[in-house]
Amino acid sequence: MADPSTSPPLTRASVIAARELIKPFVHVTPVITSSSLSALASEPNPSSEGESRKAKPKLRLWFKCENFQKVGAFKARGAFHAIERLKKEPGWLAGGGAERGVVTHSSGNHAQALSLAARTNGIPAYIVMPTISAPPKIAATKGYGANVVFSGSTSVEREAVTMKVIEETGARLVPPYDHPDIVLGQGTLGLEFQEQVVALMAEEDENVEKKTKKKKGLDAIIAPCGGGGMLSGVALSCEGTGIRVYGSEPSFQGADDAKRGYESGVRVETVSTLTIADGLRTPVGKVPWSIIYERRLVSGFYSVSEDEIKRALRLAYERLKVVIEPSSAVPLAVALFNEDFRAMVEREAGEDGWDLGIVFSGGNINLDALGKLFTLESTEEVK
Repeated sequence: MADPSTSPPLTRASVIAARELIKPFVHVTPVITSSSLSALASEPNPSSEGESRKAKPKLRLWFKCENFQKVGAFKARGAFHAIERLKKEPGWLAGGGAERGVVTHSSGNHAQALSLAARTNGIPAYIVMPTISAPPKIAATKGYGANVVFSGSTSVEREAVTMKVIEETGARLVPPYDHPDIVLGQGTLGLEFQEQVVALMAEEDENVEKKTKKKKGLDAIIAPCGGGGMLSGVALSCEGTGIRVYGSEPSFQGADDAKRGYESGVRVETVSTLTIADGLRTPVGKVPWSIIYERRLVSGFYSVSEDEIKRALRLAYERLKVVIEPSSAVPLAVALFNEDFRAMVEREAGEDGWDLGIVFSGGNINLDALGKLFTLESTEEVK
């Protein structure tokens, strides 16, 4: 990874520069809407219990579909930006850095993203994966040309094997989220999202009688938060625009570390959870935390239960006809089911309501696991 001291400043302008750098390598992913889900989000939540009055916010939902990104997730943006920045590091190419390659430890989307970015540039990639990783993920990572090196399942074991690879090959470490270059790359989706919604609203204005005032774009964006690289990048992309940014997490087994840290003022450094939103099982990194909390570029965090995530996932499949992974369904679950968030929107937005952007972070899910997830849900409903 490029030395963080050589990275551009963490600003919206740097996100704009990152977009130009990775433009040849990534997709501009689509933004879609759903009148039925917007209507559902704007009605009182029938599932909320113990509330004297259920919130009735006015929400118009917009979905940024990073499940259609290369490797099926937003991670491609950060990986390509990291490689492009590394190529610009003084002496790295001339000193044989490209021949020595890059390395990371990941069993998820970052593994495939870095593998693709490295292969595209003719650079070897070493991916340290736990032996218990799902076979389809191992196969997909190898399919992108990576050298897969197996390790134990704990972070200590993974890091030890990674260090051994670095010692043997001289490969440069590219972390999944805790680095400025990764954050800036992920933030490019936020720029696209803002511009695409403005363009879509302009089309609507042309096709509708001018009985209401023109819409100006998104009022807020809510995104999933694991390590925080994407959320902090999106927050940078919105800095100075007036668009609020919120984080969303599962609550299961303490997976809501960012929420707890944000509310206490102390970053939670370890997380141990088996939430179905497996992309969100990591604690927030130091670099993302500096943006999210220390600079207060994220306005708040909200969490949802496993059942609420599954319900939102089912609605996305049934209403939007898109394949997303459980982590992607978390912000939609917040918009639909979290009474604190919904009451906040009702209070802050008033009669005008909000145009709320929801980030679908990826769509990499094993179909067998998905089938079991919904089969289990149906069985529980029968009981």
